[in-house]
Amino acid sequence: MNNVTLVGRLTEDPKVKESSDGTFRTVINVAVSRDYRNSDGIYEADFIKCVLWNGIASATKDYCHKGDVVGIKGRLQTRNYENENKEKKYLTEVIVDKVTFITSKDAKKA
Repeated sequence: MNNVTLVGRLTEDPKVKESSDGTFRTVINVAVSRDYRNSDGIYEADFIKCVLWNGIASATKDYCHKGDVVGIKGRLQTRNYENENKEKKYLTEVIVDKVTFITSKDAKKA
């Protein structure tokens, strides 16, 4: 079973790109805090690349901004490519099925 559930903050405003076939795509990075402190007493975070398609991509662009907390449900996918030196590189990302808009950073100011 390949399921991923994340809760974290967006590291930047989502930007949607439209491909030639009319599909919409956006890539977001979600900062997810770890449950423990490092040796300096600081909570570290993992920055996880998430790919959103079509309606989910558009809605996220319309309603979410940098710093907002979102919930992500999806699946892991690994793909590979060759860089300019002909070296094979691997990339693991979350393909998003659902985004839940939890809090807005602006809501705290109200």
